Amino acid sequence: MEVRKIQHDDYDNILVKWWNDWAWDAPTRDFLPDNGEGGIIIYDEDTPVCAGYIYVTNSKVAWVDWVISNKEYKKKPQRSEAIKLLVLTLTEISTNLGNKYCYALIKHKSLIEVYQELGYIKSDDYVGEMIKII
Repeated sequence: MEVRKIQHDDYDNILVKWWNDWAWDAPTRDFLPDNGEGGIIIYDEDTPVCAGYIYVTNSKVAWVDWVISNKEYKKKPQRSEAIKLLVLTLTEISTNLGNKYCYALIKHKSLIEVYQELGYIKSDDYVGEMIKII
């Protein structure tokens, strides 16, 4: 598996398709860290497998989220290993940036299990995700 920084063209050429494949609305570039380039993507040789982002805050908290995967990539156990590598790498980057806490807002059960396996603690279930465009 290869880990690399998300590049400008990845948003349009890879990530938007993945969000659409999972029937999710793709976040706009300007909603994502560094205008869509503030994260990493995992490759299995020439095939992109998964990607995620890190929001840097003005506290000791990094928001490690927007994990998305290639729905067409079915290789097992490589798929699970890639997602685990993604979350682990995002967490390590956050730590290296001087953060003390990593936060994630996740709804997908198997992704929650990956985060928990890597030491994240599940808090209360939330009932609403609130966003206001200003």
